[in-house]
Amino acid sequence: MTEEELNEIKIILIGEPGTGKTCLINVATGNEFNENSESTLLSTYITKNMVINDKEYALNLWDTAGQEKYRAMTKIFTKNSKIVIFVYAINNKNSFEEMKTFWIKTIKETLGDEPILGIVGNKSDLFLEEAVPEEEARNYASKLGIKYKLVSAKNDPNSFVSFLQELVEEFLQKKGITGKKGVNLKNHQKKKGGCC
Repeated sequence: MTEEELNEIKIILIGEPGTGKTCLINVATGNEFNENSESTLLSTYITKNMVINDKEYALNLWDTAGQEKYRAMTKIFTKNSKIVIFVYAINNKNSFEEMKTFWIKTIKETLGDEPILGIVGNKSDLFLEEAVPEEEARNYASKLGIKYKLVSAKNDPNSFVSFLQELVEEFLQKKGITGKKGVNLKNHQKKKGGCC
């Protein structure tokens, strides 16, 4: 990768509709949690800047549509993604099964082993409605060698932010850049629509 390409890191959140992808991106970029967020159509992204050792990187956080009618566009939206985060809702068993049978399979077929992968079990605040046991999800992620995090965009936004930072650091280390020291995340409110 060139230095210019490293300055912008494309991160895509992918999964079924209603899993909270939009809410996760909103809280990660300093916006308030909105329980009534509308479903994303096609894709948009918000940029969050990260400073490492006085060098600034732009994290382009892509929000994608999970509706079945948009699935054919997945390969277009994921192009050039450096980090892919699969999102399911702990109270929705179908979102977990679709992640396993469709989303992860599609990303591996499209991007191979190039991107850093992560799995997020969102809506941990709905633990009384849990349909996907945390142990089951952790075991599945471990089997695939993918990092896993249980989060709540509503009650604990920092849980997702810390996981996001962990994945970014892993990406920078993979590219030969030290990412453990001098990390500072700050928001840059720039929201765009597009395909890739």
